[in-house]
This record gives sequence, structure tokens and C-alpha cells, in this order.
Amino acid sequence: MSKIKKILTMSCSKVIPSRLMANTKSAIKRIRRIKKQTSVNKARKSRYKIALKKMNGLIENKDKKKALAYLPKLNSELMKIAKTGVIKKGNASRNISRITRKIGTL
Repeated sequence: MSKIKKILTMSCSKVIPSRLMANTKSAIKRIRRIKKQTSVNKARKSRYKIALKKMNGLIENKDKKKALAYLPKLNSELMKIAKTGVIKKGNASRNISRITRKIGTL
């Protein structure tokens, strides 16, 4: 077992079979990078879901004033997340459009 494989095996919580382990230095770096990026993407997706839930809560409570005040923040948040590719731009636009229509009917 090479030195790099030993380090990788020790750093992971569970033992990975050698046939599934990265063989090259660049592949090992890629695994590290993907792990970091996955946590960043999870945080972004969580922010997206929380923002939508907050707005839907305001709409359910029929609080039009607060919903209108939160709309620009929601728009900004969704577009930031769409820009990074966690969700697609059309998805963000569709959500904003539907929410704006719901607020208009309040």
C-alpha cells in the first residue's frame, strides 16, 4: 500500500476498498475538493429552502406587508444560489414569479 493510500484510509471514517480508492495524486486532491464543495452546496441548498419556507409562511399568515418587504431579499438569495449552479436560473425565476403572484392575490 502506498503512502498516499495509507493517509487517505486513515483520514476517512470508514475503510475504503483499494479498488475504489483514488490512485493518482490529482484524483486524491479532487476527492478533497469535492468533499469541501459538497458541504458548500448543501449549505447553499439549505439557505434556498429556508428562504422559500420563510416566504411561504408569510403568505400563509396573509402578512402582505412583511411578504413584500422580504420579496427583494428572497429574489436576491435565489439568484445568488442560481448563479452558483446549485439550482437552475429558470427554477429560481419560476419560484419568484409564483410567489409574486401569490402575494398579489393576498
